[in-house]
Amino acid sequence: MTKTITLKSIVKDDKICIGIYFPYDKTLIETVKSIGAIWSKTMQCWYLENTKQNFKRMYETLKGFAWLDLSELKNQQPIPYKTQKQASKSLPPLSQEAIVQIQLFEQWMKSKRYSSNTVKTYTEAIRTFLRYHASKPISEITEQDLIEFNNQYILKNHYSSSFQNQVVNAVKLFYSRMTKRRLDPGEIHRPKQGRKLPNVLSKEEVKAILEAPANIKHKAMLSLIYACGLRRSELLNLKLSSVDSKRHLLIIHNAKGKKDRIVPVSDKLIKLLREYYKMYKPKVWLFEGQKPTEPYSEKSLQSVLKQALQKAGIKKPVTLHWLRHSYATHLLESGTDLRYIQELLGHKSSKTTEIYTHVTENSLKKIKSPFDDL
Repeated sequence: MTKTITLKSIVKDDKICIGIYFPYDKTLIETVKSIGAIWSKTMQCWYLENTKQNFKRMYETLKGFAWLDLSELKNQQPIPYKTQKQASKSLPPLSQEAIVQIQLFEQWMKSKRYSSNTVKTYTEAIRTFLRYHASKPISEITEQDLIEFNNQYILKNHYSSSFQNQVVNAVKLFYSRMTKRRLDPGEIHRPKQGRKLPNVLSKEEVKAILEAPANIKHKAMLSLIYACGLRRSELLNLKLSSVDSKRHLLIIHNAKGKKDRIVPVSDKLIKLLREYYKMYKPKVWLFEGQKPTEPYSEKSLQSVLKQALQKAGIKKPVTLHWLRHSYATHLLESGTDLRYIQELLGHKSSKTTEIYTHVTENSLKKIKSPFDDL
């Protein structure tokens, strides 16, 4: 009897995937594993990311083993991901009690000097959660209600795992501080975290991007991000006093985690910054916007990168953070100790920095494939 393999569109780890369903068969299992399929215990199927290349490889491999049922794959459209703002539209309004408690929670976070991004993220997350349970007094909400919110709202609507984590963090903090009642962490479901490798550009690509802008201000901003491994916010918050040209140091104040750090600055970069200063003469911020009293905007900086990519002819979806990743990877490839790179990037844990060991070109080139010995 001919076996049937059913292909369905599924969502796995925030991605549209092809689910591969068939009765237990050792030969078929080995076959789907050979094309890179992964077993999902929760969905009870094998799956691959839904790309043209994966579908073609899978179709060519499996068509000789069984009859392929594509009806459910063709009929299902990719499920669009919803933003947190879109999510909140379908929920009931907050109770008066919840409005007051959220305001107090926001004030408490600000008084504890949480970053503005954390305050905004946690406030929005707890607001969404309490709107979902608007008919229930805050004091009566339990761990089971959080699990229900996770299953019936987050998972059902295919919201991201990062949103799920934000809600868990916000709810735990809210209840421990505003109601003096801790929710049992063991009862709270957190999403399994995948390991994503950093996106890295070659030195040739970085050079093309940095040389693309004709405007010296734009060139200086992009160069400083790469040359010092800066985050976008760190660059925009730099002041004139942040550059110690005599000691060849860049002083980064109040970076992520409320930490200060210093980064060495080369002669080449000092020269570029001096040329920029002579032309623009900034007064407070190193890179000022339309008004001298305001720093350069994030949106304008994104536009600078976009124009540089177009001029350099680079088609990759490069972000400003790619330059920071490239800085760290290129340092590692040039022999810089991982501990120093950790300090330069401002990482709290060495495990965060170790991710760059997985993408260093020198290390990968040393590995000889057994294919070459055949």
